[in-house]
Amino acid sequence: MQLCVALDLPSTSQNLALVRATCDYPLWLKVGFRTFIRDGRDFIDEIKAINPQAKIFLDLKLYDIPNTMADAAEEIAHLGVDMFNIHASAGSAAMKAVMERLSNMPNRPLVLAVTALTSFDEDNFKSIYEKSIIEKAAQFARMSYENGLDGVVCSTFESRAIKEITSDDFLTLCPGIRPFGEDAGDQSRVATLQLAHEEKVDFPVVGRPIYKDADPALKVEKILKVMDSF
Repeated sequence: MQLCVALDLPSTSQNLALVRATCDYPLWLKVGFRTFIRDGRDFIDEIKAINPQAKIFLDLKLYDIPNTMADAAEEIAHLGVDMFNIHASAGSAAMKAVMERLSNMPNRPLVLAVTALTSFDEDNFKSIYEKSIIEKAAQFARMSYENGLDGVVCSTFESRAIKEITSDDFLTLCPGIRPFGEDAGDQSRVATLQLAHEEKVDFPVVGRPIYKDADPALKVEKILKVMDSF
């Protein structure tokens, strides 16, 4: 498992302070919609300047027509990030277009597909997709695997099943991790680190439990210590 810290704070300065506070640790750092729309490429460069060893996950969840997604994927690759994601709902043609566009790029970023957002509960998900979360997540994961993506974004509760129908090497990145049973907040499907380990999660994503802690660096250290014990 590799810890991914969500940079979801309301200001650039707060996010950069979190990067500085945790720069002694080997981390993935998740840059999402609000942060990237506000701060753009400069923010990516600032992260690298503060912590050159950090890996950057750009969480923009691309969803458009195939050629537009491929164009966007190419631009993302030029940013020098290490991983980004698309929506699996965009379908096979979009997945193929993205992976073909990146295929000749040296050191291309990892590409993951979002299956079911962890904010969904079962009823809300069925009202849109007309299948259970586990059924649809499995379908999306198989499609992603067959089209050459590196993994999926899912909840901890789908991770093991997805690996069973794809490969143990097919990556699962799971938001909604509450390392020690912290409050769920706006997530519907949350899990502890222990459960994430049991369900073979590759990238547990932790946000609020770290950046709302009085000592974020100490919280990261505690999380990593637990992960090292597995």
